[in-house]
Parts: sequence; structure tokens; C-alpha cells
Amino acid sequence: MTSHLPTGAGTWHGDELDVDAYLGRIGFTGERTATLATLRRLVRAHTTSIPFENVHAVLGRPLPLDLASLQDRIVRRRRGGYCFEHVLLLAAALERLGFEVTGISGRVTLGSSRLTPATHAMLVVRSTDDERHWLCDVGFGGGPTEPVELADGAEVDADGWRFRLERRPGTFVDAWWLHQHGPDGWTDRHTFSLAPRYPVDYVMGSHYVGTHPRSPFVKRIFAQRFTGPEHHQLDATTWTTIRPDGSRTSREIAPSELGQVLRETFDIALEPDELAHLTA
Repeated sequence: MTSHLPTGAGTWHGDELDVDAYLGRIGFTGERTATLATLRRLVRAHTTSIPFENVHAVLGRPLPLDLASLQDRIVRRRRGGYCFEHVLLLAAALERLGFEVTGISGRVTLGSSRLTPATHAMLVVRSTDDERHWLCDVGFGGGPTEPVELADGAEVDADGWRFRLERRPGTFVDAWWLHQHGPDGWTDRHTFSLAPRYPVDYVMGSHYVGTHPRSPFVKRIFAQRFTGPEHHQLDATTWTTIRPDGSRTSREIAPSELGQVLRETFDIALEPDELAHLTA
């Protein structure tokens, strides 16, 4: 039976991407080839340049995921986004450069046994010079800053942050788990299968995350910036900085500090009306 699902060039609208502007946004220079070396550099540049933020969801504003809107908001206006926005932008860039790109969805677990919805977006990518597939998780807000080989037991150590993949056989589909190492050892961060996802699937997931009253992303501001040596998190008014060795500093910020902290630490410059609504 012939599948009519999109799988080739055009699935991620890479032909619509202003690739020069995107690469400039993440500070990427060098060869624009679909090689594994380029993939590693792209993932690091994207992860450490574009912050995670949910300001529009908190303010109840639309979150369109078409590429034109993403380029305007993230590339030209230098804002951040959550996983769906990150993944769709990177997927367009990878497709434009000649990589094989497949979207997938995961369930964030963070060590809990509670069943969560599959609302985390990631990519599985293959280059033209390597037969292996690589997990690219650029939209979580906390790394990893490099692809992880899609293989049971594969590990990466990026800037001192350690990640490991585990494959667990299932009745119908195998489950994959991404673990992160911390002060208490390995903790599962999220689980996923390799069922392909498409832009329309991410639109559905984004609608839930950005509008459902039970979604944490509509209740309070949450921002993250991952530099490699440090992982900055802002949860409402709690600003925490975490380092690879597990050490952390944390403090409460006053509403009057919000704009400055977001701008100077998270590289997020809010519009005056956005800042006024959040601080109110």
C-alpha cells in the first residue's frame, strides 16, 4: 500500500526559510552542508542562542506556528519560544540544508510515574555522510547542546551535562527514554516513540499547551536560557542558575526587576505592554 503522508522535501517548509537570517540569529558560520559535523554545530548554536519562553501563552495571545510567524517572532524580533516553535524553525533550516528530518513527540516525566500528555516536540535527523539517526532536543530549554545518537545506551557529555538514551521493548512500539545525570544519579527526563509527527500535529499540541486552563504554561511565566556552562531558569519570580556539577543559586526577584532580568540574563526583551501586563 502506498503512503500519502508527506515525508520528503517540503514537509517542513524549508524553502520558505530566510536561511541567512536564521543562521545569523544563532551565530552560525561555516559550511552549509548536510553533514554530521554541521548538525552538531547547528544544534549547539540553536540551543545556546534562542531562549525558552512562554510569554504569549501567559498573556493569552495567539501562538501561530506557520514559518512566516516563527521567523518574524524568533528570528527578526529575537524572541524565544517553547518546544513546538523551536523544533519547527530548526526543522525548516535542516530541511533547507539537505538533512533528513522526522518529527516526534514525547511525554515529559522528570522522574515521575504520572502519565503526562505527549506535548514535547523533538526531531530525529540523519545527515548525508552518516547512516545513523540522531535525536535533536533543542526545545526543552536545558540542552543537550549536541545530538544524541538514536541507539540504546548512547551517551553524550556536553559541557559537563550528561545524557543517556534507553530503549525499552513494547508490545506494539518500543519506548525510548532520555535520561539526564544529576546530583542523585540518572533521572528520566522524557519518554517517546518514533511514530512520525508533522507540523499539523504540533499545531494541535501547541493549542493545548498554550490555551488549556490546566496547562502550566498559561498560569505563570517560565523562561530558560542554556549557555552550556550554566542553565538559567525563571519560574514566575524564582530565578535559579544551575551548573553541571549540580550546584545552584536561587533568589526571588521583585516585579520591578522582571524586565531587566529577562533582558540581561535570558536575552528576552519584552515589549512595554507585555511587561506591564506581566508585572501587574
